[in-house]
Amino acid sequence: MPLLFSYGTLQQDDIQLATYGRRLDGHRDALVGFQAALVKIGDPDLVARLGKTHHHNVTPSDDPGSRVFGMVFEITDAELTRTDDYEAEFDYERVVASLASGGQAWVYVHVARPVA
Repeated sequence: MPLLFSYGTLQQDDIQLATYGRRLDGHRDALVGFQAALVKIGDPDLVARLGKTHHHNVTPSDDPGSRVFGMVFEITDAELTRTDDYEAEFDYERVVASLASGGQAWVYVHVARPVA
């Protein structure tokens, strides 16, 4: 079963219930070699709906000692697909990242899309 690292909203019970129909079981961990970042939301409709102008995100760091803390969840392949759908709205894509615990997990990071 896939492991999913969340540093943001997927840690919230209401988001988990809406996305997966259940609360996820997980444990605390940290991404290695990443740092916290803010990404400006470019879609004014999304800004109005969410009531905020920036998303929390992570970016790779040049400091191998940097960490971003969050939760690791074991999910099904179908739930991973639902997560792709949930995160796509925010221009995030899934990448594999190393965890402080020694394993690896999927994590979503912002991808700048060219303006059409």
